[in-house]
Amino acid sequence: MATSPLAARETVREERFKEIWSNELNDAFADIARYYDRANEIAALGMWSNFLDRFMRSVDIQPNQKVLDVCAGTNAIGVALLKREPSLDVQAMDRSAEMQAVGQKNAAALGFTIKSTIGDVHRLPFPDNQFDVVTLQFASRHLRIREVFSEILRVLKPGGHFHHSDMLRPRNPLVKNLYYGYLKACLNFTSTIVGSGPSAVKFKQYFIDALDLFYSAEELSIMLRELGFVEVSVDRVFYGMIGFHRAVKPASR
Repeated sequence: MATSPLAARETVREERFKEIWSNELNDAFADIARYYDRANEIAALGMWSNFLDRFMRSVDIQPNQKVLDVCAGTNAIGVALLKREPSLDVQAMDRSAEMQAVGQKNAAALGFTIKSTIGDVHRLPFPDNQFDVVTLQFASRHLRIREVFSEILRVLKPGGHFHHSDMLRPRNPLVKNLYYGYLKACLNFTSTIVGSGPSAVKFKQYFIDALDLFYSAEELSIMLRELGFVEVSVDRVFYGMIGFHRAVKPASR
């Protein structure tokens, strides 16, 4: 069977970034953890909270559901979900203990309990058909994303919902060039304002390169369907610079 173009690109992404993903990225996020939320707000020109709110409006939840937040970072998603529905059973997973330490403080400050697991999200340590809802926000560019999507499909209950958000590669070349130019300037400015350490500063070019080898909104939709998700839809923001995807695990799977 011929390899799909998107699967082939995954191989290219892994070859290009394997060393960074395996051995260096954790140090960058350990440094970023203390100012991650503030840096995002600065980089997004004060619109980060609006992006989060827009994404959260797309997430389907019901009382007492089990939710897994993959690459949970500082638990912004888990906290936002519990504000909407305090009866949820929320499980967070992230490879960065430092990011989750901040996230646990954020949740506890509001009286919320979020279970935390530190580990590799390419191999989710949960049984099949475990969660009603899985979320993944602003981390996919740093992952072997086909593997992670496959694991998410496995741990979702039949009929369960997956909600994904990330910066994407715009299809329009002019929009893409303007976008990358802004990001380069923005990363320089933001790292100066927040006082980024050496581990984070050296990754500024990587963040652009990782985005340039990532996927468009349409390509991610195709990938989700290839892996077995159904009812795939996407809400594009700023000409495809950001996408909010929704997908469902088939009831018969």
